Amino acid sequence: MMATAPGRSAPDLDRWLPRPGLRVAHRRQGRVGDRQLWEAARAVRLADTATLGRLIRWRVPGSRSAGTFEELFRCAPFVVLEEAELSLVSGLVGAIWAVRPDLPPLACAQEFISWRRPGTARVLFAHWALGGALHCEVRVEAFGAQGRLGLAAIRPLVAAFGSLVGSEGIAAALRSVERDG
Repeated sequence: MMATAPGRSAPDLDRWLPRPGLRVAHRRQGRVGDRQLWEAARAVRLADTATLGRLIRWRVPGSRSAGTFEELFRCAPFVVLEEAELSLVSGLVGAIWAVRPDLPPLACAQEFISWRRPGTARVLFAHWALGGALHCEVRVEAFGAQGRLGLAAIRPLVAAFGSLVGSEGIAAALRSVERDG
């Protein structure tokens, strides 16, 4: 395992969403340094991930096959919550379980923090390179009875498709950096 640079750590996700009703985390070890891993992750396009890319394009309005994941997480309906040299934390809000998701754009991180609309959720997406590995964590917090029902309804989908983040998304970055590396 590669050593972590002094003073670097994972983003503090509890700052943004401390009590998730759903949490999914992925980590894949690479054979190169954190900076190379991060640059490779930033360059992965939705088209580089077969099923995952199609699911995202179906669920996130305005997403494009040729776009990178970094571009996706920086544009509405997402809002950047925090970024550092080798990490990006973004969030979105809305009725994520709806057939046509209602994902209102947020103007700033404070809107994400204060969001509590019943029947909706806050969703945090965190990506970082640390210790020679790429990490991804998604956290969801639902609000109100309808929100909790919606979250319960999507749990089987998350269980079925959640592994695609590691097997397609992170794996695409590792393949590219190790091929070019």
